[in-house]
Amino acid sequence: MSVNILLFKITLILYAVSTVLYLVDVVRRKEKSGKTGKAARWILLAGFVLHCATLLARYIEAGYTPVANLHESLSFFAWTLVGIFLLFDVRYRMTMLGAFSCPLAVILMLVGSTATTTIKEINPALDSWWFPVHVTLAFLGNAVFTVAFIAGVMYLLQERMLKSKKFSALYYRLPSLDVLDNINYKCLSFGFPLMTMGIISGAVWANSAWGGYWRWDPKETWALITWFLYAALLHGRLTIGWRGRRAAIFAIIGFLCLLFTFLGVNLLLSDLHSFKAMEGR
Repeated sequence: MSVNILLFKITLILYAVSTVLYLVDVVRRKEKSGKTGKAARWILLAGFVLHCATLLARYIEAGYTPVANLHESLSFFAWTLVGIFLLFDVRYRMTMLGAFSCPLAVILMLVGSTATTTIKEINPALDSWWFPVHVTLAFLGNAVFTVAFIAGVMYLLQERMLKSKKFSALYYRLPSLDVLDNINYKCLSFGFPLMTMGIISGAVWANSAWGGYWRWDPKETWALITWFLYAALLHGRLTIGWRGRRAAIFAIIGFLCLLFTFLGVNLLLSDLHSFKAMEGR
């Protein structure tokens, strides 16, 4: 077993333990919670540091930014998601956000663990310094919008309980609607520029690799569709005053499009951006 795979498995265990602790902290009575949540944060932070070492070991062994196959891409996505969550956690300290984010990271890692971990020679067209720039910006944008999706789901859950006046134990652990809407807006404010720079860097890279900025590959087309969705949400928030429920629904729809662009297109439709195309012939 290679070093990076061993580190990957230990990271997955730490993320899973953190997930369990976050969920335990959520279901406990509020007056008894706190210590479990703190333990979950520290274990998650330890897992994130180890994840950094995992990616570094993979990079050293492979010789390229490790996002060329399904295993590497899902691991990289989980890494950016945990990193972005930890940044938000510094500001908000919300156990509920961790209880939603950590399971997603674990799912990404678990699915990634079932994919082939074999390192193959990368496609020569990807051997460019634009490659790490493009994928890092794109994945960071994806991670920020994932947090927006989580905030949107929590907003709709909170709103539904308020309207029905049926308050479960979950209601008392959810943040207020204003806080969730604020998280949604901040995610949009940071995620949209990251996505935009990711698309622009990808276009510049495509021109240097294939002699054209835009080839209307399915991945590029769906990335543009997703960009327009988030652009519409940002425009609505800034000019029309979209807030609350509408913004939450848009964040969820945008994330579903983003997820299809990331996985569905790569596995089912794409040519230039498929995982097979990233590997050397």
